[in-house]
Amino acid sequence: MFAIIPARSGSKRIKRKNIKVFRGKPIIYWVLKELKKNKHIKKIIVTSDDPKILRLSKKYGADILIKRSKKISNDYTPFQIAINDAIKNLKISHKHSKVLAVFPCSAFIKNEYIVKATNLLKKNPTKFIIGVSKYSHPIQRAYQMKKNFLKYFNKRYELTRTQDIKESFYDAGQFCLGNSITWQKRKVQTNALGIIIPRERAIDIDTIEDWKFAEKLSKIIL
Repeated sequence: MFAIIPARSGSKRIKRKNIKVFRGKPIIYWVLKELKKNKHIKKIIVTSDDPKILRLSKKYGADILIKRSKKISNDYTPFQIAINDAIKNLKISHKHSKVLAVFPCSAFIKNEYIVKATNLLKKNPTKFIIGVSKYSHPIQRAYQMKKNFLKYFNKRYELTRTQDIKESFYDAGQFCLGNSITWQKRKVQTNALGIIIPRERAIDIDTIEDWKFAEKLSKIIL
């Protein structure tokens, strides 16, 4: 299995988010540290357009560095394109070579989730496996709000008890696992199976508020 971390520069809401110090180390350090616990990962690859990200990744345990083109390092480039670029660079051509994409701010990732994903992929080799977490409240009863006025997105569920509504899940933004050929032939979001990640570890860090919350939580569970 190859683990690929797509870690571009240019984060807008949190400057240089992928190497911002988190609990005394660049946040990508915590991801690299956890990946090294998996005995099935042959190589850890970091692909980035930022030389400093690449240098720090090497310092903290990455095996292979890929200097990514600026053309596929902007805000609008889907992460799957960056992963496929790395697959081509590394010539990971065997269709059953497992490729694990891990996002660089996944400080709460655990090796046990990767093991579960690997076992599920063995049974479903043409699928992607992603980590998901359950919404704490049914999204079917979500509100819109304008000037403090509330309006249901879907009135159908206005009087439905929450326990009678199907559970819903979201991508935890930690990892995606698939075989090499699947990465190149299929789209992740419409060909995925999920494994559940506990809510307290499914922290997607997009804003500075998310970051501060993650730092506080890390003192309890990391």
